[in-house]
Amino acid sequence: MEKKNNVILIGMPGAGKTTIGTELAERIGYGYVDVDSVIIAREGKCLNEIIAECGRENFLDIEAKVNSELCAERCVIATGGSVVYRESAMEKLRALGKIVYLQLPYAEIERRLGDLKQRGVALKDGFTLRDLYEERIPLYEKYAEITVDLAELNVAECVEKVAKAVQNG
Repeated sequence: MEKKNNVILIGMPGAGKTTIGTELAERIGYGYVDVDSVIIAREGKCLNEIIAECGRENFLDIEAKVNSELCAERCVIATGGSVVYRESAMEKLRALGKIVYLQLPYAEIERRLGDLKQRGVALKDGFTLRDLYEERIPLYEKYAEITVDLAELNVAECVEKVAKAVQNG
């Protein structure tokens, strides 16, 4: 199967997948898909409501199903931060395009995020943000084809750095 010409953004909640994704898509002349928005539209509920009603594992299954059904060409796809928990979804995304990990240090993620439950983060019971960060980082690194360190950059600088990395990668 020929690899599609999409850019798939992965990373922690608060890493800028949506913000950078929309601007990157505009800059490179691609469409834009926000997977969290697709889940919300399909389920008719906010992410935090879905997680509260269905539980974390069922939410991850819903997220994986939505990702595995994506059909896109020349799009920037912003995934949910928890997509890396389902290998089937990541294999589908890998077939759709280049997987780009938006990397930020823990302190910057912590500064950007508010209430994790309100935000709709798929958090294990008793997990802190630090626990989540330490659990997910190896998964992002495992699936990334391109890693872009965005520490201490503004949005325009992030978009520029990601665009160059995608062009060169």
